Amino acid sequence: MTVVIGIDSSTQSSKAIAVDAASGQVLAEGRAAHPDGTEVHPDAWWRATQQALAEATAGLSEPVQAIAVAGQQHGMVTLDSEGEVVRPALLWNDNRSATQARRLTEDLGGPTRWAERTGSVPVASFTVSKLAWLAEHEPANADRTSRVLLPHDWITWRLAAPGTETATDRGDASGTGYFSPATGEWLPDLLTAALDGRAPELPRVLGPAEAAGRTPGGALLGAGTGDNMGAALGLGAGPGDVVVSLGTSGTVFAVAENPTAEPTGAVAGFCDATGRFLPLVCTLNAARVLTATATMLGVDLAGLDQLALRAEPGAGGLVLLPYLDGERTPQLPDASGTLVGLRRSNMTPENLARAAVEGMLSGLVDGLDALRRQGVEARRVLLVGGAARSAAVRAVAPLLFGVPVEVPEPAEYVALGAARQAAWALAGTAEPPAWSVRSEACAPGVADVGEELRAAYAAVRDQVHGQ
Repeated sequence: MTVVIGIDSSTQSSKAIAVDAASGQVLAEGRAAHPDGTEVHPDAWWRATQQALAEATAGLSEPVQAIAVAGQQHGMVTLDSEGEVVRPALLWNDNRSATQARRLTEDLGGPTRWAERTGSVPVASFTVSKLAWLAEHEPANADRTSRVLLPHDWITWRLAAPGTETATDRGDASGTGYFSPATGEWLPDLLTAALDGRAPELPRVLGPAEAAGRTPGGALLGAGTGDNMGAALGLGAGPGDVVVSLGTSGTVFAVAENPTAEPTGAVAGFCDATGRFLPLVCTLNAARVLTATATMLGVDLAGLDQLALRAEPGAGGLVLLPYLDGERTPQLPDASGTLVGLRRSNMTPENLARAAVEGMLSGLVDGLDALRRQGVEARRVLLVGGAARSAAVRAVAPLLFGVPVEVPEPAEYVALGAARQAAWALAGTAEPPAWSVRSEACAPGVADVGEELRAAYAAVRDQVHGQ
């Protein structure tokens, strides 16, 4: 048996899984928590990585042959000339650089030019915006910065033997704001502009199956990638597959053959981990729409499912715009949730539960429509994340998405994608190993009903917000 390790270094924790490279069977796993907050010293990730690896390898009878890391995107890791961390990393969910994101967009060509060059328009989460904040608010730390890495780059570098050159991949690099997905090259002028004239080193960009080096023990290190790219690889997603992730927030992303450049910023034009592209839309309101509604109705999530499934499609005319925490797609940061269509005849717990499920999924359909406008083909939706376990979500999703919907079995798909990448680098083949992913098909929806639901939601959205 050939054993490989995949590591998922997320915002909350490090997870390591040991996998049989031939079959994709998970042999063992380990986990360690990260500190809370939007600013974390990378040393905390390193300690968690070591603990997770120790747990995942404790009972293995075969040596580990290869390792790869999939990490949270966008995080700013700054190193000095000695390779020491300059300051704690700013994570993707640190919003202090929102002003810098707007300024960069305005000063360097506007949103259309940014989309053409980088596939995306700067937002606070992107590394380029965080570096601009560093230059403005901590110029001494900006002066000390000799090298800029992303979280997965740094962890891979720490795993490598001393003297190994730093490296990254197209997928994670495409989320920085100073990389061109279309050409696969860094855009150092944007980095230098963000840092007010400073020009730190950047890691070399590896191909999907290239190696970043070896550990001191001799295990091969895969290139690694970002977490969304790792999830797509772990799921075995290909062209025509759209992944809809229902976590606290929601993401809709698809494997595409061509790069995208959407000038409003609604679609982030990322690369994937196979040499293709991964356009992605993020919504702020997903699973928490259901939890908030369940709390209001005095039931748990299972109770919310039961109520929603007793209501008819369309919730008796109730439509919920689920912008409970503002929204990013569409761009309505100051919006609130809106319930439209209340009448004495439809004011029931069942209809409200159904409206919550339909509204939450309709927000994600907006994300899928944004991808389609960029030429992305959707032949199948893969529904993942905590809310994908909801029976009501599984019943409503095929109606709204209008294509077959499948729910893959629960697994650590980001870590599994990293393990698949490690196995790929070890094999040196043209394509990654073919690992099967079991999934359950949702019952198909009725096309006419789905069209009516989408039209009702769009009409209310346009009436309330004009978009």
